[in-house]
Amino acid sequence: QVQLVESGGGLVQPGGSLRLSCAASGSIFSLNNMGWYRQAPGKQRELVASITSGGATNYPDSVKGRFTVSRDNAKNTMYLQMNSLKPEDTAVYLCHASVTSLVIGVPRLGDYWGRGTQVTVSS
Repeated sequence: QVQLVESGGGLVQPGGSLRLSCAASGSIFSLNNMGWYRQAPGKQRELVASITSGGATNYPDSVKGRFTVSRDNAKNTMYLQMNSLKPEDTAVYLCHASVTSLVIGVPRLGDYWGRGTQVTVSS
């Protein structure tokens, strides 16, 4: 099994910054693509940043230039630096990872989600 734990959320004023972390642990042979999603009340879950194992990143236009995703493969951790935060960025932020595990020596691919961390942008 693999666990993803997010941290770093909180309350911040408009224009402020937060840095989220997602730590992966458990039966990990390799961490593949990872991503940050967010879900606001009454809205669909949306991707806000993704990063491949090689470090290639992708962002939607709504956060491009404000959010930066990175990862430390040695620590099995992904980060999301969020700057110039807006009230519309308020949501629960969830971490996702595609993980290869070894099950009795056989590689198996699985998708995992964290439980999320609340980000609230308000004055």
